[in-house]
Amino acid sequence: MDRSLVAVLVGTFTLRFSTGLTGLLIVYYLADLTDYGGQPVSSFAFSLTVAAFFAAELLLAPPFGLLSDRVGHHRVMQLGPLFGMIAVVLTFATTDLGLLLFTRVLEGASTAASVPSILGFIAMVTAADELLRGRASARFEGATLAGLGAGFVAAGPIYFAIHQWGFLLNAVIYGVSLLIFRFGVREPPEAEAQRRAPHPGLRRYIAIIGSSHIWLLAPTWIAINAAIGLYTTQTIFQLVRTPDPEFADQALMGGFGPLGVSIGLAVGLVVFFAGLAFWGERFRTMRRTTIIGYGIVGGFAMVAAAIVVNHGQSLPAPLLVADLVLLAAGLFVLAGATPAALGLLADVTEAFPADRGAIMGLYSVFLALGQIGGSLIGAVAAEARGIDGILLATMVLLGIALLPLRALRHREHLVPGGVPGSVGLT
Repeated sequence: MDRSLVAVLVGTFTLRFSTGLTGLLIVYYLADLTDYGGQPVSSFAFSLTVAAFFAAELLLAPPFGLLSDRVGHHRVMQLGPLFGMIAVVLTFATTDLGLLLFTRVLEGASTAASVPSILGFIAMVTAADELLRGRASARFEGATLAGLGAGFVAAGPIYFAIHQWGFLLNAVIYGVSLLIFRFGVREPPEAEAQRRAPHPGLRRYIAIIGSSHIWLLAPTWIAINAAIGLYTTQTIFQLVRTPDPEFADQALMGGFGPLGVSIGLAVGLVVFFAGLAFWGERFRTMRRTTIIGYGIVGGFAMVAAAIVVNHGQSLPAPLLVADLVLLAAGLFVLAGATPAALGLLADVTEAFPADRGAIMGLYSVFLALGQIGGSLIGAVAAEARGIDGILLATMVLLGIALLPLRALRHREHLVPGGVPGSVGLT
């Protein structure tokens, strides 16, 4: 793996670290906004800030992907850290909800510019080496998840120690990402020739996303992302906000500090990464849809265990420990659903070998649609029933993800690039 490719992966980690760090710093900041002279923030207002981020990513990822094909992946990937730096400095400087909403749009633009251009660069430099492409793609996913997770975990101690000054610290980290992309990455010789070649543009992109291969997968992946989105945003906001007397019977409803949330996230991420590693090794022997199905069942088990925790104040310690083990086991199994879905999307690219970057850019589109839906659904559910409402909404979303899975399984053999002989696998 050459120097530029390593630099892209390292830059992906630091950039996603910044994204995760801001993502939770803004949760703590909004929960305490009255302490800084701002207005109280409702669950719905908070959900709008989350939706603004993912709406920007959803709408801007396709044009940024097309732009990177025309002017160069290396140039466009540098816009991501620049947008992020501006966003966190503005966040530090204001308590106005309208302006804070705009900073989330800038953060979404940061991701929209970086992900398609980085994936496009990886596709370009690994075009002649399928083994290298597989390794680079897997490490991109690992760098993305590890960066986001590390940013989430770091947010609690940073906010506890320096409060809103953490946003300025994050501006420095964004600057590090910019330096890595600017000076650590060099375009290959063929990049200039590819930029001068005619590009099919938006019409071709629309034709690709209208393909039946894409719509085999979209509903399940969007619903899974929506279910996961409830826990990376709205649930954390409910955990750290001032306890609501209306939901006094729910143990998880408010009153937790940033350090406690970070410890819980760290434990959850260890379990999740262990699940990613385990299920990633099953791709050679199991159908993608089987792994996704197991993941959804694991999600149901996790939610059932969480309901017990939320109302288990009087449970004996051994039963509570057993329930927490079930919760962790459910999360471990659920972890397999996202890489299996990503594997199916990668399989689809075999039908469009000249458009791998455009198709893999749908990674951002499906993620954004799911996160927006999950955040808005979570806001309504939390206002109505607190953490119980979020857990119930999760079950509904997992059920929605399960519905099209049967049809996808029956047509999985139609998707090029799948597991050889997968029809006979479990």
